[in-house]
Amino acid sequence: MKTPESLLEATRMFDSVDKAHDYLTKLRWSDGVIGCPVCGCSENYYLATQKRWKCKGCSKQFSVKVGTIFESSPIGLDKWLIALWLIVNAKNGISSCELARALKVTQKTAWFMNHRIRLALENGTIETLKGTVEVDETYIGGKASNMHDAERMARNERYGSRGSAGKAVVFGMLERGGKVKAKVIERADQKSATKNILKHVDGHAKLFTDDHGSYQQMGFYYAHSVIHHATEYVRDNVHTNGIENFWSLLKRGLKGTYVSVEPYHLQRYVVEQVFRFNHRKENDGGRFVKALSQIAGCRLTYNQLTGKVLSACGAM
Repeated sequence: MKTPESLLEATRMFDSVDKAHDYLTKLRWSDGVIGCPVCGCSENYYLATQKRWKCKGCSKQFSVKVGTIFESSPIGLDKWLIALWLIVNAKNGISSCELARALKVTQKTAWFMNHRIRLALENGTIETLKGTVEVDETYIGGKASNMHDAERMARNERYGSRGSAGKAVVFGMLERGGKVKAKVIERADQKSATKNILKHVDGHAKLFTDDHGSYQQMGFYYAHSVIHHATEYVRDNVHTNGIENFWSLLKRGLKGTYVSVEPYHLQRYVVEQVFRFNHRKENDGGRFVKALSQIAGCRLTYNQLTGKVLSACGAM
């Protein structure tokens, strides 16, 4: 099956709902529909005029969107696939306002689409980081000195006093020459750092960190080297420049593209940047197909997105 290699090719391939539907069907069900999502029956027939399948067992109808981030969306697959292409291939991300103008939908719809696509970018692999691993944390959020007293108090009351002056804390681990894992954590303390490092870093790895107090006990578990940023940034091969480069990419997108991100939604923006970074060596078409292969298995409703209902989906 042909994969688009550029935005121009993608817009031509998905210039109609029919073409987008056929592409997604071939990608998702290349050997035919495995089973009915309701009863599991493997016998069904296709209703061409409705672009739906009907189960011979329970007589329920279903579409290629069922069980994916696209489920129950009135937006056509032609717009969904272009939105997915733009998000995974825009180095600094694409805002809901830009996406709304590109697809001719409302900003609210584009914002919801953005978050549903980010859900597909989550990769819950249990693969551990090996070799040389850099570990660091960063703080995301506006400066407390720039906030009005009421705004600062409301933010701390809603999200807690995280990090420095109510900022959200993002913890990251980077395998040199390989992948990065990052997540929003409650606080940058020794307990949280130890738990995440032991879970995601192979026991034979070399661990490089700065002199933050959270990493003081890492020498008990790993070959641990520390760089003291008060006096130096590189000592031979010891540095955390790789993970700090990832923080620069993350903050460039947050500040330059999205401008203002609520801590409640921050994890999905982190997931988005992690996906692009981990697939940086692939071409645009490869990133697109990889993201499209992850659309099934988890839904995000508007109530979950806005916090009215808890979502069962998580990252890292």
